[in-house]
Formats: sequence, structure tokens, C-alpha cells
Amino acid sequence: MKVERGAGGVEVEVAVAAEAERTAKRRRVAGGRRGGGGGVGRRARRRRVQADAAAVQRLFQACRAVFRGPGTVPKPAEVHLLRAMLDRMRPGDVGLSPDLKFFRTRDAAERTPTITHTTIYKCPDFSMVIFFLPPNAVIPLHNHPGMTVFSKLLLGSMHIKSYDWVDPDPDPSVSSCSSSSNDQLRLAKLVADDVFTAPCDTSVLYPTTGGNMHRFTAIAPCAILDILGPPYSIEEDRDCTYYTDIPYTHHSTADEGGDLTGVEQEGCRLAWLKEVDMPRELKMCSVHYGGPPISDK
Repeated sequence: MKVERGAGGVEVEVAVAAEAERTAKRRRVAGGRRGGGGGVGRRARRRRVQADAAAVQRLFQACRAVFRGPGTVPKPAEVHLLRAMLDRMRPGDVGLSPDLKFFRTRDAAERTPTITHTTIYKCPDFSMVIFFLPPNAVIPLHNHPGMTVFSKLLLGSMHIKSYDWVDPDPDPSVSSCSSSSNDQLRLAKLVADDVFTAPCDTSVLYPTTGGNMHRFTAIAPCAILDILGPPYSIEEDRDCTYYTDIPYTHHSTADEGGDLTGVEQEGCRLAWLKEVDMPRELKMCSVHYGGPPISDK
């Protein structure tokens, strides 16, 4: 998902800072009680902060080693490494706790609640971003052109629906059953259509497999850590495209030739995807990352 700063970011940022201060105060009080005056509690807190910072620093260093720029895909062993590290990540590793309420914004009950995001790190090879979705928030169906994306649900519960193209690289000079007579439609196969609740395994999508086009719908307040390699870039033709999905049966390919029997026999459920403009109701804002810092030295 491409992210841009929107109105309201400062207001949310203030709420985040205030909530973080309240949480820190509660922890100081609790630490002092456990430590018989606070000495042991303070040492425990320092160890915890160091552990949190170490986790996100190790993840950053692994990403820097694994992602080698546009046109490359991490090797299976590298995917396994990053996936294992993300599987072990917990909300506290990026400065979050289950009692934070800033992503349950005042408009959570509205028809289009605001989605908040914060960037931990970004360079030409990869980016590390956290998305916060209040209940009922939706990140519309969108793609990740030429990208490998790791998604770790840190908090909450969400429904994910994702697709891959039936024909990833169609030859425009050859008639294909993966295109409808309506040239705005392209055939895709369903990869995932399920509810995920934290803690759960990290999902990975690739340039042509794994559910490159996906939609997120928050059931309970969610925090998602996304690693994108490489990140979106208009200059390098990796802009975000949005889609709407249409049931396969609504359009026929009978008059176009081609054979979908093989695809259907694999048990894939099919749909037509149509490019659309970025939905006007999509509301996003960015906030400053306030978790454990990382060093890029």
C-alpha cells in the first residue's frame, strides 16, 4: 500500500505521545513497586528497552542484507530468515502495547475510519512501515508491482482477501482467455480469503505469487508491520494500482477461445479485476515513529 501524509497527522501524533507517556508512567509506578523502591524495576526496564531495540535493529540489519534493489527477489533461505525474525516480533519490539488506543480514533464508528501509518525506515531497497487500522477500516484492493512484501500482524484481527494474476505476463499480441472482451478486465485467482488474528504467522507475497493484490479489513483494532522490498516508487514505475473485483461468472470468455479448465481443476476460485482510481473515501495520515530507534551506520 502506498502511503502519503494526510491531514490530521499532527492530531493523531499528539494522541500517540500522550498515550505513550501515560503508559510509561504506569510502568514506572509498577516497576517501583516490584523493585522495592525502584532500583530493580529501573534495571528491568532498561533490559526490556534494550531487548526491544535489539529486535528491531536485527530486523533492519537483516533487511539491509536481504534486499538488493529493484528487479531482485530474496532467495528462499533469505525469506525463511526474515519470516522467522518477524514471527518472533511482538508489539513491544516496535514500541506498541495492547492498551494503546490511538488507532481507535474518534471516527472509528464512522463509515470510513482513518488509517494511520508510521515509517520506521525507508531507503531505495526496502521500507519498514506500521499500519494502524481502527475497527471497520479498509485498505482497498491494491497491488505491489515488482515487490516482495512481508506482513506481520502485531495486534488485532483482520480479514485478508488476496489474488494473483492467472497469466502474470500476458503477451498483448496473443489472444488470451485471461482477458475479457472488456479490455479493462483481467482474470485473477483467489489466494486467500480468511480472518487472521494476532499472534499469527507472517505472510509473504512476491511479484507474481503469494497474493500480490490484496485487501485488508480490520475486524478489531489492528497494527501491521510491513516490510516492502523495494518500496513504491513513481520514478521507477512502481506506483500503487487499485482494483475492484468482479465475480468470474459475470463475464464470459466463451467467445474468445482459450481454455480455463486447467485453472479451474486446480481448485482456484476466479475473479475479474478492474483498475480503479484511488477510492475517495480512503483516509490516511502519517505519524512520527516513536518506537526503539535503529542505527543505519
